Amino acid sequence: MNRLGISAVSALLLLISHSALAQWNLNLPEGVTTISQNVHELHMTIFYICVAIAVVVFGVMLYSIIYHRKSRGAKAANFHESTAVEILWTIIPLLILVVMAIPATQTLIEMYDTKEAEIDIQVTGYQWKWRYTYLNEDVDFFSILSTPQEQIDNTQTKSENYLLEVDKPLVVPINTKIRFLLTAKDVIHSWWVPELAVKKDTIPGFINESWTIIDKPGIYRGQCTELCGKGHGFMPIVVKAVSKDEYQAWITKESKLQAAAREVKDMSFDELMVQGEKIYKSNCAACHQVNGSGMPPVFPALKGSAIALGDIKAHIDIVLNGKKGTSMSAFAEQLSVSDVAAVVTYERNAWGNNKGDMATPKQVKQQKESGK
Repeated sequence: MNRLGISAVSALLLLISHSALAQWNLNLPEGVTTISQNVHELHMTIFYICVAIAVVVFGVMLYSIIYHRKSRGAKAANFHESTAVEILWTIIPLLILVVMAIPATQTLIEMYDTKEAEIDIQVTGYQWKWRYTYLNEDVDFFSILSTPQEQIDNTQTKSENYLLEVDKPLVVPINTKIRFLLTAKDVIHSWWVPELAVKKDTIPGFINESWTIIDKPGIYRGQCTELCGKGHGFMPIVVKAVSKDEYQAWITKESKLQAAAREVKDMSFDELMVQGEKIYKSNCAACHQVNGSGMPPVFPALKGSAIALGDIKAHIDIVLNGKKGTSMSAFAEQLSVSDVAAVVTYERNAWGNNKGDMATPKQVKQQKESGK
């Protein structure tokens, strides 16, 4: 066997091997909700109709090419116009479209039926994180990429869920109708979790609706599917579905934790630095870099900067309110006063800045309330 033949056989064996087939995932996921399964069934129904049409059309073409070729003595018919043929090629496609439209319409109507939801959750897109507000519950938090920067910089082995990990997942109960109210704070994003069959654009100034009922406990991952800027690839979604009892226990615990976080407590310099480093890596490092060097001119350096070494009130103000005309976001809604105090203190004393001062939670609260 020549080299070409060996290559062809090797390729064939590779294609039919179980390990190769296990990596082929060309179809839609069936998902873990009734809607996602209905979407999958609709997809397969339309697919089989298209296959049947292809078989008939190409079958007739192949038959005609083989049995009506010139070498068999076939002669081309000479005719023009046929009322019967024109009626047939109009009516048959119309009937096929009607057959396809009926199940598609039923599925779409079901997908848009958000009535009688038991839980309402507002999903707000930010560059580049998600905010989840449980309406009628005292729970409201941001969900941020938690993949270590070392993995992104290729200095550490990448985890199984690389760029699909968050610090706080969206926790929901199973066997419960959940309505999502989706909007955005800055630019258009898109909230997509394929196994739930939920994909909706989040648009500033508008509220879109979607819903789900998850049948199985588990963790389901998704991503923003709108090109929303530099950090688009760092905006994952993680939904954790748990039992109703576990969900209620989580809601109770989370509401208490958030109430405690809103309390203003005195913190030492060392406590501020430890917490500030954590907050900085989660919220600031993507733009200003872990070492504070930034990516000028769009994302200025904080190491040795006028902001980090200048007036502390101005530093707090830019963290709270952002800076118009730049990519610097306002963090007043995203971070607690303790978190703002911590990250400001960290930025003023990390990377050799060594300013020696510190922002206190009380100071941040006063400045936030006064608006100055």
